[in-house]
Amino acid sequence: MIQSGLLVLHAIAVVAFTIRILLRDDLSPPARLAWFITLILLPFIGSLAYFLFGEVDLGHRARRRHEEIFDLIRTRAPEHLGRPVGLGLIESEYRPAFAYAASVNGFFPVAGNRGELLSGAEDFLDRMVADIDAAETHVHVLFYIWLEDYTGRAIGRALIRAARRGVTCRAIADGLGSRLMIKSKLWAEMKAAGVDLAVAFPLSSPLRTMLTSRLDLRNHRKIMVIDGRITYCGSQNCADPAFRVKARFAPWVDIMVRFTGPVVDQNQMLFASDWMQATGKVLDNVRLLGAPDPQGFAAQVIGDGPTERRGATPQLFASLIGAARAEVVLTTPYFVPDTTVFEALCAAAWRGVRVVLIFPRRNDSWIVASASRSYYRRLLEAGCEIHEYRAGLLHAKTLTLDGKVSLIGSSNLDLRSFDLNYENNILLQDKGLTRAIRLRQDSYLPDARRVDLEMVLRWPYYRRILNNVVATIGPIL
Repeated sequence: MIQSGLLVLHAIAVVAFTIRILLRDDLSPPARLAWFITLILLPFIGSLAYFLFGEVDLGHRARRRHEEIFDLIRTRAPEHLGRPVGLGLIESEYRPAFAYAASVNGFFPVAGNRGELLSGAEDFLDRMVADIDAAETHVHVLFYIWLEDYTGRAIGRALIRAARRGVTCRAIADGLGSRLMIKSKLWAEMKAAGVDLAVAFPLSSPLRTMLTSRLDLRNHRKIMVIDGRITYCGSQNCADPAFRVKARFAPWVDIMVRFTGPVVDQNQMLFASDWMQATGKVLDNVRLLGAPDPQGFAAQVIGDGPTERRGATPQLFASLIGAARAEVVLTTPYFVPDTTVFEALCAAAWRGVRVVLIFPRRNDSWIVASASRSYYRRLLEAGCEIHEYRAGLLHAKTLTLDGKVSLIGSSNLDLRSFDLNYENNILLQDKGLTRAIRLRQDSYLPDARRVDLEMVLRWPYYRRILNNVVATIGPIL
């Protein structure tokens, strides 16, 4: 009798969620199929999983608030968003991709920027602390992961010093990624010193979050702005390379660029949007001072997230890959592409573009690693090069095209970055900085193993089956 009742409840849940899935126009056919398989093969667990993680929606209130914030930004600082004429700064073959990037937030290419590729995590920390110590008016920082380790304490204490000498300091940390820091003594000391603190997507009401949204919708951005004149962009969180919460995969290998110029203003506005979203407070005194350098390059900020239109990030990657004429080099720790990006990579290789993909050999997520490798055979058959980095977890997220164009920031090539996370990137055209990033990409290869088609074909059947099974449910990971 009990078993019959459970079967009836399971059937009702499956039918109800199936109808909901079929009513959703925002789901791809593979995502629908993945959810159908999960609902049927995992009694109750599949229904619970869809209830908790099936909907990518922050709710109408969050979307309305997001629109209000960007309307306010466009009204108060339209000149700093850039203008469509800025696309004229970009070479013709890449112009459509930059135009697509501008359609995401309304940030167009702006001229006169400078960028310095930092040598590593220690260099980033030293420069960041020095810039905070030299700050005169304000410091804004946002991190997805902020640990109370050497790096986390050094930046926290620099903010305390700045606040005590009268500099306005604002810091945002993600409620999940930085949950230990938010509860730490250092966080309390920062608040006591006068640092304005905010938590993005706090976990204070998990039940309410589960009922109205998703626990895993996170702010994955890394934004740092000092005095409205300097900004940093890249993959590094506020944490040591040893990354003690997942130390067995260490060192985490990141990449950061220090920018000056008008693109700082765009990153400033993106931080302001996150601050207003997290606190409900308008930043009336944000300084936009990114002075252009006559010899500088064109760049633009791209901020994506679940309150932007669906598919913006994979379509951006596909647009950039499609613009390449000679070479595409990509590094990412998490490679679970959707069809848009996957087919763009294969198409580029088939038309004779050199496509180089560099992933970590050991991933902190075995699920992601298995799903990634399910794509290897078709990529290799198309002519892509695949290298697996063995000297740590390669966490750098970079894309370079033809030695001229670079994309750097927080976005991975996986469905979490595409649909769930708030991400920030900077897209630029400059031979000098792109050459530096390209050399950094090359520096990973001596510590990597090249994967060839013969190697993949020798994988045992059970491994190929596991990879493909995981990839089948990849659209819901």
